[in-house]
Amino acid sequence: MRFPGHGHRHPEDVVIGPLDLSARVDEALAVQALAFGLGQDEVAVRRQIVLRHMTYPGARALGATSAERLVGFVYGMPNNRTHWWSTVVEPYLRARDHDEWLDNSFVITELHVHPHYQNRGAGRSLITTITDAATEPRSILSAIDTDSPARGLYRSLGYEDLARQVLFPSAPKPYAVMGAPLPLRRR
Repeated sequence: MRFPGHGHRHPEDVVIGPLDLSARVDEALAVQALAFGLGQDEVAVRRQIVLRHMTYPGARALGATSAERLVGFVYGMPNNRTHWWSTVVEPYLRARDHDEWLDNSFVITELHVHPHYQNRGAGRSLITTITDAATEPRSILSAIDTDSPARGLYRSLGYEDLARQVLFPSAPKPYAVMGAPLPLRRR
């Protein structure tokens, strides 16, 4: 898929396609660091996590590139209750009678777009393209629990809050866990 660049700073097309995330992990984490405000220590920790995640059954990634430069990425996998993320969110979901969402779901692990390329449809295309290929009937994810553009995007795609004020160890801000039936809603 191609998305025309807007404005005069980035006239290049953005192309969404398969991404060998293990091979391009440093490039992807540079995008995440800019989009999410990560320091070098956090990037080093996340690098090991991403490389481990990409060994899990069914894990896959897509990239958004402009002139061969990675400007966004998404990755996810079929959810597994034994994975760390699931063990953290499960009590919050169970308390709201939503823990069934941990079964038969495709989890969006990370979705980040370079700040100069945000609000142009790349994030929407990344998440809809990766979930369109999922065999699971629904998708789950977590996002910082604030009224942000990311949460607005997820809501527009059909994600609803399943649990809020979810605390991850070492994360300074609470998260919301969101879920949506697949395929995701289109405009």
